[in-house]
Amino acid sequence: MPSSAGPSIDTITEGGRVTQVGEGQAAEESAPQVVTFGAPTAGEILAERYELVEHINNDSAGRLVWRGVDVILRRPVAVVLRYPGGDSATEMLQGAVAASRVIHPNLVGVYDAIDEAERAYVVREWVDGQSLRELAADFPLDPTRATTIGNAVASALAAVHATGMVHGNVHPGTVMVSDDGRVVLADARTDGDDSQQSDVRAVGGILYFALTGHWPHAEAPLRGATAGHGRAAIPDAVRDANGAIAAPRQVRAGVPAYLDDLTMDLLDAGIEPPSSDVLAAELARLDVPADEQFLDNSGPLRFAAETGEEPSPLAAAGGRKVALGIAALLAVALVGLLIGISTLGGDDDPRPNPVAAPSSAPPANEDPPAATTTGPLKISAARIIDPDSKSRDELEGADKVFDGNEDKGWETDTYNRSNFGNLKKGMGVWIDLGDERTVKSVQVLLSARGASAQLLAGTSDQPSTSAGDDALFTDYQKTRIGQPFEEHDGVTMTFNGFNADQKYRYLMFWITELPSSDGGYKLGVQEITVQGS
Repeated sequence: MPSSAGPSIDTITEGGRVTQVGEGQAAEESAPQVVTFGAPTAGEILAERYELVEHINNDSAGRLVWRGVDVILRRPVAVVLRYPGGDSATEMLQGAVAASRVIHPNLVGVYDAIDEAERAYVVREWVDGQSLRELAADFPLDPTRATTIGNAVASALAAVHATGMVHGNVHPGTVMVSDDGRVVLADARTDGDDSQQSDVRAVGGILYFALTGHWPHAEAPLRGATAGHGRAAIPDAVRDANGAIAAPRQVRAGVPAYLDDLTMDLLDAGIEPPSSDVLAAELARLDVPADEQFLDNSGPLRFAAETGEEPSPLAAAGGRKVALGIAALLAVALVGLLIGISTLGGDDDPRPNPVAAPSSAPPANEDPPAATTTGPLKISAARIIDPDSKSRDELEGADKVFDGNEDKGWETDTYNRSNFGNLKKGMGVWIDLGDERTVKSVQVLLSARGASAQLLAGTSDQPSTSAGDDALFTDYQKTRIGQPFEEHDGVTMTFNGFNADQKYRYLMFWITELPSSDGGYKLGVQEITVQGS
């Protein structure tokens, strides 16, 4: 008879693939192994229908998760057992019964719930894949994928809330991503203290975890888990001295401003969250394939001029709060109507003139505030830095990284390993702004995902030789800007963290790891953009 404590959810594989069923936190490795009367065994058939095939794991709530087979319908199932049954299993069974009433593609299907006194069990859909807890634990997800997952969770909650029910157990362990890309929410388990609002706020936690790999609710740890202890614990969010969490963009550069704002608004107890259906609609609008989206992922939400779409009421202008979504939409519509009427007076240009919002317009007798001069800075020169190469055959094309054409750029040779074939410590693109300038951010567009790089700064120039490049890199690596992008999964890297009181002329984009491409490893730098004044 197997023991009640089984393998960790992190170590079970089936055919070389990690198999998950999303029952929250796995039990800690230090949990005692106890053999209890009524424990299930492989080959046993429950309710004359569900055959137990393999013990997958125990979660921290004391439930056993098995892979099974419905011998009547011949389909795989997940069987979640708890013994004894009776009062101790009431919450599990009631949650399963409630969940079975809602059918949605982003909800795990519940097939059966049975109490046999000495043990109780729930039978539900089997999911091959990983929980979000595992998926984002080693490295956060790119913003597009995080948005897709947030959209799926919000859509599932909207279906649950439409029936008047509450899910009550939304966290990275109950969000599943199947091998075919389907995102599903499992394990509804309301305990009476939960609400639809808390469900919606939990979507903010899901987005935060997907983007940073940290959980922002240390004050409310996952059910049955001890925050900060054991293998199953999720890292707490980065916090300041007052306990306030750092925004995703402070933890990881490259997170779009609109997604950062939306996530932090959902986590802000002082801002009333939208309903789940409104949130789902907003995330669905943002959740579009990368080759079809018109979003500028480097900052506040905007659209390309040809789309004809208007900014979202929940995420427009980067700083708009969720609580103001509906009111802001009405205000934008009203201002748009007034602008449309004013342009009918005979102006040859059909585009409306800029109109300041009444609340921010200065009095007539005051001078208007000075316009900001922050914008793209001109790059006067660029060259490739290659300290470890004697052949110097990868130096051509540096001018393409600032020519305004994202389709053409400089690229490395193809190597047989991601670390430049173990031949080099890296390569860099050195840029000269022509004069010392105040720099706000640097954005680098790459040819592929999976590169690792960092941004360096210095004050010296050197001859374009191997020795000169080595001296330049040795000097510049003393000043790193922002956070390094270790195994970054996006094609756009944005570096912030510049000292506002310091001016910069020379910068270096230093590449340390190459992504896989065409049977080897190489990377193209398509365009570098510097924002400043």
